[in-house]
Amino acid sequence: MNELTTAIKALHEKTLNNLKASKAHNTLRAYRSDFRDFTVFCVKHGFKSMPSDPKIVSLYLTHLSKKSKFSTLRRRLVSISVIHKLKGHYLDTKHPVIIENLMGIKRAKGSKQVGKKPILISHLTKIINVINEQNIEEIVKLRNKALILVGFGGGFRRTELISTDYEDLEFVSEGVKITLKRSKTDQFGEGMIKGLPYFSKEDYCPVTSLKNWLKISKIKTGPIFRRFAKGSALTEYRLTDQSVVLIIKNCLKLAGIENNNFSGHSLRSGFATVAAEAGADERSIMAMTGHKTTQMVRRYIKEANLFKNNALNKVKI
Repeated sequence: MNELTTAIKALHEKTLNNLKASKAHNTLRAYRSDFRDFTVFCVKHGFKSMPSDPKIVSLYLTHLSKKSKFSTLRRRLVSISVIHKLKGHYLDTKHPVIIENLMGIKRAKGSKQVGKKPILISHLTKIINVINEQNIEEIVKLRNKALILVGFGGGFRRTELISTDYEDLEFVSEGVKITLKRSKTDQFGEGMIKGLPYFSKEDYCPVTSLKNWLKISKIKTGPIFRRFAKGSALTEYRLTDQSVVLIIKNCLKLAGIENNNFSGHSLRSGFATVAAEAGADERSIMAMTGHKTTQMVRRYIKEANLFKNNALNKVKI
């Protein structure tokens, strides 16, 4: 009996480890952060957060609805459910007290998501021009230019950018092939390859910029985009995803562009929007961005064509 109990415990532990391994590290970190907020709510009101029940979760969602977007409520619900699973508990997130409460909240406040602004060509050229004019070390300029141009040119997520290693690059006559070992929509590590072609204008070309950065940095292995120590001493450490956001926002500010509604995602959404404006079809855009569904890509295309296919263009006044 003891041997059987030990075996079952081992299987239980292995199952929990498999559940954890099914989620990316950053995703798990976000789930835990969301659950901490739920725990604070429960402690404050004398509720039990683990295991919880649908009534308590529904109260939390109502509390959250006073200050948060509907998309945040849905994300918090997923987080609470996942953490329960990881701890070996079941939470019925489809219980009527949760679902009907969410429907009522949705009707009351709506669920429209306001996305971050995309970095368009007009923004991109201003950013690169202002980097060129900065009174800083050349090595810092070249890193920031390569980061922004490659991020835009490949429709990269910022986590994909900072995860790229020298070994993932293959320069060919047409440009550069960049292998993604793993991404948000590729949790099983099947990988994908992005091809960035040369641009006619060298100063805005991601491939040329990347080559210049590798030459001055002398990087021959490991992370491509790295942190600097004090001054301009290059380290072996990767940039963090937050560092990418700060670099983008700082460059926008230097270029005289109000940066509050831009983020690290602005490079990726910028690529998709600009490609759509240029007439690229959704399949071509998805091949570069790695989107698994057409929903978000069609949103970019719709926004890009807002004025191009506007019925008022046919009206003559």
